[in-house]
Amino acid sequence: MPPTAAAAAQSAEKHRVARKSTFVSIALNTVLMALQIVIGVFAHSQALVADGIHSLADLISDFVVLIANRHSGAKPDADHNYGHSRYETVASLFLGGLLIAVGVGMLWRAGTRLADLQDIPAVHMSALAVAVLVLVSKEALFRYMLREAQRVRSAMLIANAWHARSDAASSLVVAIGIIGSLAGVRLLDPIAAAIVGFMVARMGWTFGWDALQDLSDRALDEAATADMRALLLATPGVRDVHEMRTRKMGDFALIDAHILVDPQISVSEGHYIAESARLRVLTDNRVLDALIHVDPENDAVAHPPVDLPTRERVVAEVNAALAPCGVKAAAVNIHYLSTGLDVEVVLPKPLSGASNGEVSQAASIDLAALKARLGARKLDLRQELAALPAGASQAGEAKTDGAATNGVKATEPHSAI
Repeated sequence: MPPTAAAAAQSAEKHRVARKSTFVSIALNTVLMALQIVIGVFAHSQALVADGIHSLADLISDFVVLIANRHSGAKPDADHNYGHSRYETVASLFLGGLLIAVGVGMLWRAGTRLADLQDIPAVHMSALAVAVLVLVSKEALFRYMLREAQRVRSAMLIANAWHARSDAASSLVVAIGIIGSLAGVRLLDPIAAAIVGFMVARMGWTFGWDALQDLSDRALDEAATADMRALLLATPGVRDVHEMRTRKMGDFALIDAHILVDPQISVSEGHYIAESARLRVLTDNRVLDALIHVDPENDAVAHPPVDLPTRERVVAEVNAALAPCGVKAAAVNIHYLSTGLDVEVVLPKPLSGASNGEVSQAASIDLAALKARLGARKLDLRQELAALPAGASQAGEAKTDGAATNGVKATEPHSAI
């Protein structure tokens, strides 16, 4: 089913924010990357060049975010019945892998530089100026992107924001390494590059692992699951909730749950309660869709016998027993419960002016024998008080459920066993 209007509005706002914040990031990272690489090479700062490569990775990740943001908003189709929200999760996994690769590359380069310390040249003062500029710019970008991402509750945008924070942290390390190198400790510049590489790889592992868990149908956390259960239990007519399952779908979640209702109500009432429960849980903007299963009993602990007679057989046996009296049941209500089979037979009221002898005679049928043939736990025979509405179907011709009455307005007890 399509998402609710609230979810659709939230998704549209999220996509708008993603485009805006990502374009801001692209513009800033393009300028900073050029400065870091050019000045890093000129100033002989491996740490600054490494940070520039990190900014290049940011640019690539920004374009990945834009592509994922565009496709994740597509409506459900024949190949993706639940929509395309997981495009964002796949993008987060790709970003994680990209960061790991960049981080390992930085570590490798720093290691080779440390192995040959005598060839490390002096760092120029301009490298420090660029490092400080990058530090301030990346921290400001992080705060802006995180604020917007949290406002629209986007895991992918939050990941991208923290990516910017990792850039700011790495730029701080680079600045410290450059200061140390300028003070005469040239070893600090490649060490700073190695630290940056480790930070980038670690951040990539975190993002990649979280995305992999979501792609593996990770459930909502305990607090969110408790919220969903409380919403279902608050629905009028719901007695209990069991076998509830949740799974992530991008920034949303899908809910499956079994609700327990009165076993004697009709199918239509049970469906109404289930739909009410579904709409109630969809009021939570974390939920994309919900599938609610109606149970007359807790099927996690109670299971109806599997060898009970079908409705067709029950109706046939009842009408066969009534046939000698010239009577046909107006309705047959059947309840399949763990305690056994309960059957309620409703006899028709004679038409105005007609004799009720046939109906009265029906009271003499052998209920015990009929009950034994059906293997029923309980068998009730009732008399209809009001005529069936025009066009109402007789038992055996219409399909009913639990306690449906096939149009019977009222009945009076006749006999039971």
